[in-house]
Amino acid sequence: MAEPPRSCDCFVSLPPGSKEDYVIFGKNSDRPRDEVQEVVYYPASSHTPGSTVECTYISIPQAEHTHAVVLSRPAWLWGAEMGANERGVCIGNEAIWTKEPVDPEEALLGMDLVRLGLERGDSAWAALNVITGLLEQHGQGGACREAAEHFSYHNTFLLVDRQEAWVLETAGKLWAAQKVTEGVKNISNQLTIGTEISAEHPELRAVAQAQGWWSGEGEFSFSAVFSPENPPCKDGNGQAALHGRHSPPSAARRYVCFTLPSACVYKRKLEMLYLGFRNVHLKCFGGSSVTAEVMMSILRDKASGICMDSEGFCTTGSMVSILPRNPDMPCIHFFTATPDPSRSVFKPFIFSECMRPVSMVMSPQYGPDDPVRTQPRFQHQVDRKHELYKAHQTALTGPDAGVSLQETMRYLESQCLEEIEAMLRGGDTGPGARGSVLRLRGRRDQVLPCLLICLERERQSRAHGFLPAQILLS
Repeated sequence: MAEPPRSCDCFVSLPPGSKEDYVIFGKNSDRPRDEVQEVVYYPASSHTPGSTVECTYISIPQAEHTHAVVLSRPAWLWGAEMGANERGVCIGNEAIWTKEPVDPEEALLGMDLVRLGLERGDSAWAALNVITGLLEQHGQGGACREAAEHFSYHNTFLLVDRQEAWVLETAGKLWAAQKVTEGVKNISNQLTIGTEISAEHPELRAVAQAQGWWSGEGEFSFSAVFSPENPPCKDGNGQAALHGRHSPPSAARRYVCFTLPSACVYKRKLEMLYLGFRNVHLKCFGGSSVTAEVMMSILRDKASGICMDSEGFCTTGSMVSILPRNPDMPCIHFFTATPDPSRSVFKPFIFSECMRPVSMVMSPQYGPDDPVRTQPRFQHQVDRKHELYKAHQTALTGPDAGVSLQETMRYLESQCLEEIEAMLRGGDTGPGARGSVLRLRGRRDQVLPCLLICLERERQSRAHGFLPAQILLS
């Protein structure tokens, strides 16, 4: 039997799918297993008109103002796999392949577009327009992993704010988008938008008709028209030669992918992901509405393939966010900053005025000598492990592979979640709601120190084997 397709997964739950009046966002970033993912914060900033910003491979005009962002990203690049901004917007992206060819030239990575959307968009819809505008101007392309072997793809995005979510699926510079206002939605490594298109590139249908992919008659289904008949095929090492219009200029150029060599794989992958999401939900919580705890458990599930762990690839970072509909309540974001969420702890983050870098989850910097900056690129390797990553890996070599420590850390994580959700519930119900809101807003500045304590205690515990006393927002 063929191996089930496994790859990045991104989820959102909006009321009434969520237990409370919150939007819940979650994502697993599945990447080459030796790749280090760091968590970084960039403050809001104003920029000189006419200035530029250097992305992973190209420079583009800078916006006059950028929002504060927190990002979980592969340490070698400029963009991010997932993140949030101070305006309550979250974005995650996934790799996809379509009938449009993957451009071998360097342009904007999908991960660059995630960061640019967060820095420039004050809502999910605004961020979508940022991304599609930049796609039109600069295109997408370039190596998507830190290796001499070329690995490139197109991108799909899940953009979320306090009120709604948008699925944005791209094929080169073309795109289609679907608005989601209630219930649960997830994306992975295939096109999902059918005829329910809420917005699209103005030339989308004309190009499809000119290429002979659509007759011009009847309903237009983006996924049916643009999904490739022969998606990249997977072999034992995760390497794949692209077929047909995807063939690289050189026969020696090879690509990494996560899909199976059949036209029905996209439908089967989507069905499997939906069933995995539903089954984990039912197994762990009896089908109750989604909470941050439910989302974390879904991201930790290995049996469904949502938490990936294979020879070449694994879940290298995870994120869960609580976005209350009440604008007076802060959004709360959780990051693992370490691989494999089933063995990691989600640490809380809230945007506040007293922010400072958290060095133990930031990778070393190599400046102009970094192999991503030198030409030709990726000709040598550097050590990108940050302090918490090293401690996390050390714990795996302990007497019981850190299982007893993990149980204690998970208990403390649950305590932290309970207090956060209790504060949020207390802030938008009952006669004392306004006072509770003010108390919670006043505690925002305590969350960064709490994050630092969480990280330091986890680092010490994993590195030296002793157990922390508590991790609480207090």
